[in-house]
Amino acid sequence: MQATSRRPLAAAVAVLCCLSMVVPVAGAPSADARPVASQGSPGPCAGTVTSPANGTTVISVQGFEFGQDGGKRPAKLVGVGPSGDIEWVHQSAEKYDVVWGYDVDPMDNGNLFVTATTRGHETLVYEFDPDTQERVWSKTFDLGDTHDADLINDGEAILLANMRNYNASAERNDDRIFVYNRTTEEIEWEWRFDDHYEPQNLEENYTDDWTHVNDVDKISDGLYLASPRNFDQAIVVNRSTNDIAMTLGEDGETDILNEQHNPDYLESGNGTPTLIVGDSENDRIVEYANPDGDLTDGDGWNRTWTLTGDLNWPRDADRLPSGNTLVTDSSNHRVLEVTPEGEVVWEFYAPWLVYDAARIPAGEHGGPTAMDLNATGTHEIRGDSDLHKNQSRLSECHAVLENVSGLANGTTESALDDESGESDGGTDATSDDAESTGEESDETNIGSDGGDDDPTSTGVPGFGPLAALAGLFVALGTGMGRRR
Repeated sequence: MQATSRRPLAAAVAVLCCLSMVVPVAGAPSADARPVASQGSPGPCAGTVTSPANGTTVISVQGFEFGQDGGKRPAKLVGVGPSGDIEWVHQSAEKYDVVWGYDVDPMDNGNLFVTATTRGHETLVYEFDPDTQERVWSKTFDLGDTHDADLINDGEAILLANMRNYNASAERNDDRIFVYNRTTEEIEWEWRFDDHYEPQNLEENYTDDWTHVNDVDKISDGLYLASPRNFDQAIVVNRSTNDIAMTLGEDGETDILNEQHNPDYLESGNGTPTLIVGDSENDRIVEYANPDGDLTDGDGWNRTWTLTGDLNWPRDADRLPSGNTLVTDSSNHRVLEVTPEGEVVWEFYAPWLVYDAARIPAGEHGGPTAMDLNATGTHEIRGDSDLHKNQSRLSECHAVLENVSGLANGTTESALDDESGESDGGTDATSDDAESTGEESDETNIGSDGGDDDPTSTGVPGFGPLAALAGLFVALGTGMGRRR
């Protein structure tokens, strides 16, 4: 994170790159860790499970552990059964040279659309089949550290959020959202933040990670919801007019949103526009509704639902059809399903540093609003297992997940035992798994107009220079960490 006028330098160091957490150093289990309530044979990664999940929960794990013995760990996807049992683990770091795992979206055919950053400082997106544990197709973009890409228009196009895109030679920041046409293999539309925001009116460093736009969704034809995290805003862009049709939040007004992640658009039964957001730096999940029904009126938004309590940098919240909310509690290394009143009914741990979670077959978006559920107000989390306070239990869980590759029952060939012995690093889309499906994979890389600031150059892949400094502090045992 850049030092800004609203935070003294000391505070900026304490929350380097959006991090302000203290992570327990390996040691004895927490004295107040509660017993685990579970069903089936979930193993050491399950927390509270008083109500089995309705389907498989897919968790995207970035792979970074803070603390004295911390550091980069392998990225992966974890498929978790209804009772907290491990169904499969997709070792994307080993299979495709993924450094950072980011967004994962369920597809209508039961597969997953995955966004990741490879060691070669490229963005890799691919369709993943959980049943075969293989890719159906993949596409590589010459873009570093993209957090979100979505298939849109019946899979004919890909909508991407392109951050960290400063063009030093042109002295121009090209952070943008854009649509890539899979048929023509060209960008058919793009929207640059620099055309709509005045850098001098914002507190962020224009020449660094200016917007950190971490999410973009199509919410209807021609309307895209984007999350410029560093601006403390969620915005809706009108593709036809190129105007910002809606803004929730304001740069520096952190009581509304504070460096949020992954806003989702909901609509109440009476048509009221609603956003549910991981309000990350405020350690809460918030839901805002606009009873005026006017997306252009940013002042019309009211906070209708807040989930607080034992959350540490939550970065995603999906409203399920049941009315419960699936929460990605990133720095507590877990995913929770909570009732509208805050009761935890399902909990699973996936060290280290979870980024996103989705429920199959329920999609990422949808479900009733807090107003529909008559559950407005502030609710505190209760009934969770507190396993994040037990370092030994987290380490045991991590070891279990590291030792599963493919289906947990062992019927799928291990991703670590690929006979080719090669990892495509996201640069060769004609991998064995793609060929085995009989489908043609995209092969063309698409260039970036931005700079080539490699996130791996700091020695802490995917983190900027200040974050590397934070990592050094961590290694020295200061207990400081970096939020991403």
